[in-house]
Amino acid sequence: MCRALTVVLGVALSALVMCTELTGYARAQNTATITPSFSPDRLGAKGALTLRIHYTGGEFGVPSPVRRSVVKFAAGLGLDIPTLRSCSAARLRAHGVSGCPAPSRIGSGHALVEAHLGSQLVTEDIALAVFLGPLQNFQPTFEVLGEGYSPLRERVVLDGTVIPDRAPYGEELVIDIPPIPTLPLEPEASMATLTLTIGTSTHRLAHGANTVVVPGSCPAGGFPFAGEFTYADGSTGSALVSAPCP
Repeated sequence: MCRALTVVLGVALSALVMCTELTGYARAQNTATITPSFSPDRLGAKGALTLRIHYTGGEFGVPSPVRRSVVKFAAGLGLDIPTLRSCSAARLRAHGVSGCPAPSRIGSGHALVEAHLGSQLVTEDIALAVFLGPLQNFQPTFEVLGEGYSPLRERVVLDGTVIPDRAPYGEELVIDIPPIPTLPLEPEASMATLTLTIGTSTHRLAHGANTVVVPGSCPAGGFPFAGEFTYADGSTGSALVSAPCP
């Protein structure tokens, strides 16, 4: 069992937020909201965790891109990985999903990215896949693959490092997010919405599936999460959120 529950959101990851206090440009304030859910929603269960995140703010209604994300997860949450396999960022960049062994995949999802190009707002749907990466200093890592096809064909891989954290959190995921290019001399793309599922929900659970393990007990007030974020416009944000007890 790998006792590490991390996601990107990320990317992609990139952030876990319910309410955010930000410093920086008041006229381009960045905010984000998140709705976490478990399937099944039961203490001690094996299944999936889904995160739905929506970003707002920024000039022209496009939020500033996230440059660095530090996400803290509730103590006790974990991943059950029956067959421990990993996939490197280099293989994902070169071959995409097909370049990695199936047991190394621990999640999937999709994102909507936006960019203000000239006088137009351009949007693109991005398919996401999350893989267990190689150990780094004996700590788990994760790779988040994002692929878009229209109007811009793009493949991005985000590297996440997991380190232990203090109570009431168990671990934190640190992700440095590179720019997402669009067209020459035009602004980079920003994340607008993100839906990411880690593990496998009950109705799809099969032998050997990678699953999220919900703790057997829930602290008063729910499972706590926190995040600290740095945006490309120089602003920073912090957030606290609790997922309700099952």
